[in-house]
Order: sequence, then structure tokens, then C-alpha cells
Amino acid sequence: MGAAALPASAQNWQDTALISGLVADGTFSGGTLAAANGTGNAAGTIHLSNTGTAVTWSLHGTPTTGVTLSGTTISYSGKAVTTPPNLVVDATDGTGDAEALVIPVTIGANSIATNGTVVTVSVTKVTDTNVSDGTIKFSATTSPASTTDTVNFAETNLPTGLTSGNPVLTFVGGTAAPGTYPGVVVTATDADGAVLHGTFTLTVQANAVNTLGDEVNKFGNGFDSFRQHQFAGAIIAGWTATQSDPATHFILNNGTHQGAFQFEYAPNGSGTGLCVSDPGGGWASDPLRDGLILTNCNSGPWQQFVPQSNGTLKNLATGLFVNPNGKGAQLRGGSSATSWGGSSYTFVNLSSLPN
Repeated sequence: MGAAALPASAQNWQDTALISGLVADGTFSGGTLAAANGTGNAAGTIHLSNTGTAVTWSLHGTPTTGVTLSGTTISYSGKAVTTPPNLVVDATDGTGDAEALVIPVTIGANSIATNGTVVTVSVTKVTDTNVSDGTIKFSATTSPASTTDTVNFAETNLPTGLTSGNPVLTFVGGTAAPGTYPGVVVTATDADGAVLHGTFTLTVQANAVNTLGDEVNKFGNGFDSFRQHQFAGAIIAGWTATQSDPATHFILNNGTHQGAFQFEYAPNGSGTGLCVSDPGGGWASDPLRDGLILTNCNSGPWQQFVPQSNGTLKNLATGLFVNPNGKGAQLRGGSSATSWGGSSYTFVNLSSLPN
């Protein structure tokens, strides 16, 4: 289940908990990494190699000034350097996983060479823990094991409404729609630049957030319960939407169908249990066959309205657009939207409506 598009200013969900499946780790495909001193015409340089698929080599951090990397060759230009720091290079495979080489070096005039044991650093395992407070905490193992290296985490391919966390992915402040989302990616990055990706399935739990306001077109006219009537069969007309007019107060509910919304009449914020409907001719008391009226709120398609990309609303049951016919007239369904723009609606929170 994915997150549905919302009308402007409407808040759809308030996340309450996140649950993760097991992380399936990727595999670095670059094979064994090595660094050796160049010989012959390449003397005074360091040559990098690997036994697996092609990798991209890069210098990590801030190397000694004058140290450069071109392809698989590390060179140095400048004066001799006493006790230079270790040089770190990263090898990244085609999927973005990476391992690092930590190379002790000696630096002479215009030359560089290995000086001791070259160590390969890798992230070998990414795991997740479902914490009792509804958050997910990530951890990773590095090789060689280190108590000083920091591993940072980032999550991508998250559902809309969630943001990445390090090392904790939290629901706090999240507005993602509830559902199960496969293929979420977590990336663990070691301080030396070693990288390992993992994928997992994320389950989002959330509560629907009802928003008080009105559907308003660009002329300021919104849904209006004619003469503030509160009964099934009451006409929904087009009228100026204001904070002070309770006839133009509606609660925006999440629809029971993907991408749809329901509008419950709620004068002064008090829900009536009556929702806007296009009964498609099913009510003899409806002045128009597809005129909008209030009916008892239910999960049927007649009360489900789907926002379109151009701002219009389409009824799920009838497939008709909500159209006005001038201020004070009953709204009705039409096979096409009005040419003059009155059918383009935006849900506006009560606090943003004029007084």
C-alpha cells in the first residue's frame, strides 16, 4: 500500500510505529584488494588492484598535499615528508558497495611507496532491531573489528512522509500512509569509506488525521450544506467558505479506497455523521440526478472523491467531476470539468479560511 496524493494543506496520516523485516545484505563484488609499489618506469608510485569485478578507486579523506590518484596509480609530487599519515583509498563496485585500503606510506621527493602492512576495511553485516518504542535501530560489523571507527547509517526508498535516521529510523513526525513497503535500502558507511547496502521490508503503522476545513475553488466558493441543514438528503451547494459560516465546515477523512477522500459535514468542528455524496440518481429527493447531497457516512464508493492532477475531484462511483453552477446553486457531477476553472478545488484548513 503506497501513500496517496493529498489535496494541498491536508495532513493524511500520523505515524505511530515502524516495524522492520530482516536486512538482506549486499555483497561487495570487487574481490580481494591490493596495493603494491610500482616497478620499472612506474617506480615511485603505488599500483592498486583487485581480483573481482571492476571497481572505481578514490582517495578518502584528506590525503597529504601532492598525493594524487589516476585510475589505479597513486603518485606524489613535492618534497619529502617525514612520518606521513596513512593513506586511505576506497574501491567502489557497480552497486555502490565499497571496501577501503589503509596504506602506510613513505613519501620521498616526488615519490611514494607502501611502508608496512596494508589493511582492508569492510562492513560485513548490517542488522536491524525493532525497538519497543516503535523505532528501528541499525548496527553493523566492521572488519577488522574496531572500537573507534564510526559507522553511519542512511535509509533510502522510504515511503513519502518518513525521513532517514542515523542510527535510528523513527516514526516521530512521520506522515507516511500505513502499509508494507518492500525494497527499503539502508546504507552503512564506515569512517574509512567502506560501504555496505542492505534491503528490508518496512511496515508503517499510523492513525488517520482528520482535518477541519473546506474544499474551495479559486473563486473562494466551497462545499456548503444549504441553510446549515443536518439531515440525509440535504443539498450541497457552492458558497463562500469562511471560518464564521458553519455550513462550510467539513472534516477531511481518508477514503476507504486508494487515493480517495471523504468529506463529513462538521459545523464548528463537530462531526455529524453525514458525508458528501453523489448518489448517482439513487435518491428520489435529490433535485438533480448527480447533484451532491449529504448521506449517512459509509464506506461505499458514492462518498469517495479522488483528487485529480489538475485539482478537480472525481467521484469514485460515478466517475463524474464535481462541478459548480454559480454561487448558491447545488454542486453536481459532470462528465467533464467546467471550462472556466470553477471545478478546481483545494482543501483549505479552517484556520486559513477568511473570517
